[in-house]
Amino acid sequence: MIHLYTGNGGGKTTSALGVAMRALGHGKKVVMIQFMKGRKDTGEFKIQKRLKNFKVYQFGRKECIRPLDQPLKIDYELAEKGLAMAEKVLKQKPFLLILDEINLAASIGLLDKEKVLEVLKKKPKQTNIILTGRYALEEFIRLADISTRVEDEKRTDRKAEKGIEY
Repeated sequence: MIHLYTGNGGGKTTSALGVAMRALGHGKKVVMIQFMKGRKDTGEFKIQKRLKNFKVYQFGRKECIRPLDQPLKIDYELAEKGLAMAEKVLKQKPFLLILDEINLAASIGLLDKEKVLEVLKKKPKQTNIILTGRYALEEFIRLADISTRVEDEKRTDRKAEKGIEY
């Protein structure tokens, strides 16, 4: 199946990681490809050293793209490399492939939506895919078997906490 988590609320990546934990608990192979993310101090990046069936690949700079409508040349190059990695990983037929922030990468034009759809349509039957990120394109939502919109009911203004938000 293809699951999609989008919306302006927090918890899209966290939800995908929850599914990953379940899969890992059953001995399944999980691969996470992160678009627009390059920080090595996140919990999901650090834990891969201790989990034999979990691998994280990052295709982004350490810093965020700000403003979103002004990405650098390197941002496009990294996104393309990430999509090529997704295609390569799908050939290995993992149980779960998480394409973290791919919705946002496609919506701001780092990735061509048609190329993303081509890759998604090559999904092996036994592989599940999770797409995360704000501003999911309608074509991605239509392709998904399950689409969830995450909105904040309440969010206090505080600094992100290690172990919770990253």
